[in-house]
Amino acid sequence: MNITGKKAIVFGGTSGIGLATSLMLAAGGATVFAVSRNPEKAGNVPAGITLEKGDVLDPKVLQEIFEKHTGFDILVSAATGGGRAVGPFLEMDMDGYQASFDKLWGYTNVVRYGTPHMSKQASIVLVSGAPARKCKPGQIALSSVGGAVEAFVRGLAPEIAPRRINVMSPGSIATPMFGENSPERDALFEKMTADNLIKRVGTPEEAAKGILFLIENDFVTGTTIDVDGGWILS
Repeated sequence: MNITGKKAIVFGGTSGIGLATSLMLAAGGATVFAVSRNPEKAGNVPAGITLEKGDVLDPKVLQEIFEKHTGFDILVSAATGGGRAVGPFLEMDMDGYQASFDKLWGYTNVVRYGTPHMSKQASIVLVSGAPARKCKPGQIALSSVGGAVEAFVRGLAPEIAPRRINVMSPGSIATPMFGENSPERDALFEKMTADNLIKRVGTPEEAAKGILFLIENDFVTGTTIDVDGGWILS
């Protein structure tokens, strides 16, 4: 896919990996609609990006967005949807574990309501996470959700062909989720990546390049690519 002149909708597109993706798509000549619950987080964005407010857990709002932009070519969701439960499963609050799956429900919502409004040669990319491939202690909720996202994509790809759907699985990425730059943040990142083959966190831009690859390569569907610094091999 040549993204020049294409129309893209990016959920979670105003922060972190989603914002980096929005910026790359716009730089490549796409018209981008970056959607999130708090679009003001993006600050000033360049020409080619329009900020919109929307919640991936609200089907009515999603349908309104998709109907307004019907005929679009690219759908990306990096929206987390809700909370993230961490810790040992047998000590975990089950409401928290269940709430972690809001990410999956958000993804299934945007795909279910968005796909009928996409062009026939469209590309969809969802974001899972390295714990889906290799679960480290305390990450069972993240692993469960990410694994479900990847299984969903593999199962759905044959149904929606020739439209394509893929997953980008990031490792530890320096996003606003971890707060502002600080010595404490640096120490956390060092601990998180101590066992990685590449001993640093990735940047949102590095993760976004993985998403761009999946959008632009017309010979890839139903698969997951890892942008994780060697997480799953460590």
